[in-house]
Amino acid sequence: MPSNPADSSPEKSELPTSIISAAKQATKRGPAPVHLWNPPFCGDLDMRIARDGTWFYLGSPIGRKGLVKLFSSILRKDGEDYFLVTPVEKVGIKVDDAPFVAIDFNAEGTGAEQSLTFTTHVGDDVTAGPDHPIRVTIDPDSGEPAPYVLVRANLEALIDRKSFYRLVDIGGTQDIEGTPFFGIWSGGVFFPILAQSKLV
Repeated sequence: MPSNPADSSPEKSELPTSIISAAKQATKRGPAPVHLWNPPFCGDLDMRIARDGTWFYLGSPIGRKGLVKLFSSILRKDGEDYFLVTPVEKVGIKVDDAPFVAIDFNAEGTGAEQSLTFTTHVGDDVTAGPDHPIRVTIDPDSGEPAPYVLVRANLEALIDRKSFYRLVDIGGTQDIEGTPFFGIWSGGVFFPILAQSKLV
């Protein structure tokens, strides 16, 4: 009897099945409490998250969205390093920039009453505010801004270009310690993007 091509795909045969099984078990009843787990470190996986949010294993993209969402649910950042963590094992992976990408947002209200809820490429929704700050870094060479929003416990989402342009469109100016900054309000917090004097 011929095998089902889907069953013999590289993804099925090569992805770490022990982690997949443990992750499925751990997330059955809601978000995985990865911060509570302290399993032994089992080494590094040849797994990488590219800047655009694409997950790679053994150099090939993981095309199954369900698997990417599952892996993202057991992701943890300790210091500057990223790990997939289950109750029984902890493996290191590489992240080029941020592990998530914010691909859209919804704005409600205006000014200091404004609320911005971002959606990531793996389906997480997070409202920017005191617990989920927005930050912007500026590349010293190109001057290109890189905006981020905190999704959970040290894990950020890079805000994609189209969403950042929309943020700029609804931004405003606020004085911070006597210096006017251009930025954005959400959740009762003003998040500065750039000093007004540096705006072109």
